Amino acid sequence: MKFLKRVFAFYINSSIHVALAVVALLAITVLEYNLTIVKPFWGFLFLAALTGYNFVKYAKVAGLHHRSLTHSLKLIQVFSAVCFALLIYFALQLRLAVLLLTIGFGMATFLYAVPVIRSKNLRNFSGIKIFVVAFVWAGVSVILPFVASKVAITPDVLLTFFQRMLIVVALILPFEIRDVPYDGLNLKTLPQQLGVKNTKLLGLIILLLCLVVEFFKEYSEISYLASLLIFCVVLGWLLVISKTHQTRYFASFWVEGLPLMWLLLYLLFEQF
Repeated sequence: MKFLKRVFAFYINSSIHVALAVVALLAITVLEYNLTIVKPFWGFLFLAALTGYNFVKYAKVAGLHHRSLTHSLKLIQVFSAVCFALLIYFALQLRLAVLLLTIGFGMATFLYAVPVIRSKNLRNFSGIKIFVVAFVWAGVSVILPFVASKVAITPDVLLTFFQRMLIVVALILPFEIRDVPYDGLNLKTLPQQLGVKNTKLLGLIILLLCLVVEFFKEYSEISYLASLLIFCVVLGWLLVISKTHQTRYFASFWVEGLPLMWLLLYLLFEQF
């Protein structure tokens, strides 16, 4: 049992779970617009998300405590290094346009973690943390696959991009609520500025707006809309029951894994 707990902890802490969530959002876009994506792109995006998240989470810790890192963190470092090497391998098989756009999103991730603007990183600029993450997630899961598949970006795609940003903001809110006791007041996160109760209300409004956006698209599948509706209801429920003192994996497993549930629902409804 201890071994399984360690494996599960590594699965969460090494960002495998969040990388799968990003790939799930990519798969939803591919299904919605019937895109054709080369196989290396899937591996590239998974590894980019994994190494990017590990960089954001552990770069500062590793820099400050390099010689006294715990065994688990050293293991994550080695794992991330191997993944980065594989990332380069997949990157060499992709078009230059895809790589340049990825570098753009990667720079946003880099600036999120590294203090280069007035000795601050983007995370420390009041109120913009959540929108940086939403922009990057939406960009790599909606815009990037269109560039990779050489398909024109239509107004419907831009609506999906906006919709995906709303979804990611709503997904982050349970994390923001969890981190209230630990975040510095200078971050001015939504729960700090609005309070936990009003943040939950805002999240529900965002999810409602996300559903409304779907009706402005020129073309919308019933299977996509049905899966999106269930996803929003489940996320809304998890948001409502979110607390500042959560169980260990409430946000990092259950909330973060919701895109995987959404993808499975979409695939299921596609069969009917």
